[in-house]
Amino acid sequence: MMSKPTIIAQITDLHIKAPGELAYNKVDTAKALERCVAELNALEPRPDLVVISGDLVDTPTPGEYEHLWRLLAPLKIPFIGVPGNHDGRDMMRAAFPDWAYAHVAGPLDQARTIGPLDVILLDSHVPGKPYGTLEQETLAWLDATLGSSNDRPALLFLHHPPFRTGIEHMDVQDLHNAGELGVIVRKHPRIRIVAAGHVHRATLTTFAGTVATICPAPNHAVDLDLAEVRPPSFRVEPPAFHLHVWFPDGEGGHLVTHQVPIGDFDGPHPFFGADGKLL
Repeated sequence: MMSKPTIIAQITDLHIKAPGELAYNKVDTAKALERCVAELNALEPRPDLVVISGDLVDTPTPGEYEHLWRLLAPLKIPFIGVPGNHDGRDMMRAAFPDWAYAHVAGPLDQARTIGPLDVILLDSHVPGKPYGTLEQETLAWLDATLGSSNDRPALLFLHHPPFRTGIEHMDVQDLHNAGELGVIVRKHPRIRIVAAGHVHRATLTTFAGTVATICPAPNHAVDLDLAEVRPPSFRVEPPAFHLHVWFPDGEGGHLVTHQVPIGDFDGPHPFFGADGKLL
């Protein structure tokens, strides 16, 4: 019998506004999060943890965090989050005082042990700026945290991608000291993925010798304008999130990431009839 997998759900870029307000006068991000929470609760098996990789709110204001709390209250899975460029550290710390922050002030870095996994959240927030940077305090803490074990698989989450996507107006606001992060990632091969948000699109590449992804959002997507022919824009595309599934079987185990669409779709329908024949 195969061992039970460990499942980490990643949602990102919620952009919750005050009740009744729309993001960019177009997107009902609260309704989008309600649908996302319902989808997460319906998963079987349920994830062991939900990681929110930044931009939990939009402006930010304490009222937006209060609204976010009400929207997340029905979630039946433990969750933690890390700031994005739309968040406010002090407001976020006040809204979620029970999270185990690594520092008493400053970056809201966190680490959680979930079964065989170390789940590590890095705060790349730069107050008042759209781009990201990992402070020296965060980098030192990350190196020490990863150095505490040689064999436990680790998943790293942060808001700003440490790589180019080809969407230029987003790339200029990515992680500006990605090279410093890369040195630490290469030093600790137990890192199995670097998972980001910020771009609102499912993206896959490699970074510093490991897998790197961007999680799609539950609301809207950044326009895939690789030719740079349009102004910075968004599209209302099918919403989704990521499931990072750790299978402990085999030599060292392995990680698989699934993209999960949010919504009601036809099915599931069986491939085979009662007689065992293909339908």
